[in-house]
Amino acid sequence: MASYLILTPPGALSRSEVSDRYRDDTRFIRDGFSWTAFLFPTLWMLFHRLWLHAVATFLLQGIALELMRQPGFFAAGATLLLGVHALAALEGRHAISDRLISRGWKVENLVSAHDLATAEEIHFFELEQKPNPDIHPKNWDISAINTNTSRPGPSFGLPGYDGGR
Repeated sequence: MASYLILTPPGALSRSEVSDRYRDDTRFIRDGFSWTAFLFPTLWMLFHRLWLHAVATFLLQGIALELMRQPGFFAAGATLLLGVHALAALEGRHAISDRLISRGWKVENLVSAHDLATAEEIHFFELEQKPNPDIHPKNWDISAINTNTSRPGPSFGLPGYDGGR
């Protein structure tokens, strides 16, 4: 099962007004390993407009290939090359979400699902069924008194909820 980070663009309609435009503009970014990014990291980053990441990847790949050509440094170069590819595959999608968030996109939800269609169904079904409830300040008061009547004091020497030891 994969996790999908759900982002909406700046200026998008509110969650309560679910419309076709809201559905079209919403981005679902899967968290997980990307084989395409593993096999072709620089091209993958260029395709996703991660310009600085692509330049850094290209330079590190060049350094790794040059190390592999030098006698006695083949293992170091191969390790560096494999590390660059693995890092791109594991963290590339996170870089996409960071780029979008820095441009003003809002994180709406995080959904676990088997595939993209199921994640979309879960997210949009939640929006249609349950709008954000209005929480009144009178419901925010939580009693800090320890209501445990079985035994006075905290267990295992930990501080209790009332602040005592």
